[in-house]
Amino acid sequence: MSLDLVIHGGSVVLPNRVMPLDIAIRDGRITALSSRGESEGWPAERRVDASGLHVFPGMIDVHVHFNEPNLGHWEGFAAGSAALAAGGCTTYIDMPLNGNPPTVTVKAFEAKLKLASGQSAVDYCLWGGLVPGNAGELEGMARAGAAGFKAFLSDPGGVGEGRFRQADDWTLYEGMKRIASFGGLLALHAENDTITSMLGEAAAAEGRTDASSFAASRPVAAETEAVGKALHFAALTGCRLHFVHISSPDAVRMITDAKAAGLDVTAETCPHYLLLTDEDMAAIGPAAKCAPPLRGREQIEQLWALLEEGQIDLIASDHSPCPTSMKEPASGSFLDAWGGISGAQSSLELMLDEGVKRRGLSCERISKLLSGNPARRFGLYPNKGEIMVGAEADLALVDMNRSYTLQAEHLKYRHKHSPYIGRTIGCRVAATYVRGVKVYDLACREAVAKDHGRPVLPRGIPL
Repeated sequence: MSLDLVIHGGSVVLPNRVMPLDIAIRDGRITALSSRGESEGWPAERRVDASGLHVFPGMIDVHVHFNEPNLGHWEGFAAGSAALAAGGCTTYIDMPLNGNPPTVTVKAFEAKLKLASGQSAVDYCLWGGLVPGNAGELEGMARAGAAGFKAFLSDPGGVGEGRFRQADDWTLYEGMKRIASFGGLLALHAENDTITSMLGEAAAAEGRTDASSFAASRPVAAETEAVGKALHFAALTGCRLHFVHISSPDAVRMITDAKAAGLDVTAETCPHYLLLTDEDMAAIGPAAKCAPPLRGREQIEQLWALLEEGQIDLIASDHSPCPTSMKEPASGSFLDAWGGISGAQSSLELMLDEGVKRRGLSCERISKLLSGNPARRFGLYPNKGEIMVGAEADLALVDMNRSYTLQAEHLKYRHKHSPYIGRTIGCRVAATYVRGVKVYDLACREAVAKDHGRPVLPRGIPL
């Protein structure tokens, strides 16, 4: 039987090594891996020469905000997924807030899935949300395919009457018990709201509205206090936890200690916490504003050390876009600017550039953080996350020697602002394949299969 596609000549990134292999693909899955050159006699409809390229498993970005429904003009499935395809990402999990309504009921979850149909270049899952009063909706959303549930321990902001609301202690505790009862996973934005609100209000009252005042209003203590409380509740309830966008080494160490004590908990960080400092935030401006805020150089170096030690489980973008006007408030106050970084298109390239080319980590290590571990944690393995026979052919072909300087015109986002504009990156995604179909080609700079993505149902949640 003829193959659909053979990708030959590339250096293939496996879980524990990089090897010169040829990849055979049929019906969207990898059917064989062979030594380079052995595929020459294989009958195939198409053959792709990947000589000089590294072939990575497609990134799985478990933390993006595309803001559907009704706020799609902030990004939307079409633009957001095209950006991910251009960045070598083949699957994403979309967050439940900043849509109207937020994804906190079964009805809203199913409506959002329907809205995504035919709009995504790459495959996708959805998060559900935990908010006050919706405990009865959680198991239904899990049955509908939710990868997990997101809760905020500080005010998430947002717009509209039905905006996503933070979880008070009772909501958090009861929600954890309910989620644990059906084997689900809770993801947390961990900052203490009292600390951040009081410090922020004091800064505004005193007329301190610059970037450094914003950073000071959201100290590491706010993160570690919230992490500690959530870990305590997890120990009481048995709930599986995932901490999103951890910014401080102290919080990572707390999570590591909790793992050693037997808790089922993971830690995520983001490229911006590994690359950009609080001084960069002040220099770049609101395009680099996020919560938790960027930290100092010493904190970044400690995060890298912890990452190398295996104490950070995965890296996700926390792509949180908005119209450019929201990054440029009329008041001129940094405090009033929207807090969210647009970075999803650059995550894989940035981590390979900084992690592999500048710091000497292996391609396998970075791939594990961006693909393998996310797939395992969120029930997408073995279909996704690694290059192996039987897995779906989700692949990113990367030229590790093609340097370029990121410009606004390179970005596929609806609103082309990013703190990485002007940064020289020492590698570039050449092509992206989802289930064996090319969804991005650098040669034409387009998402070439704009509606190829389909919903993915996580495995491993006992219901």
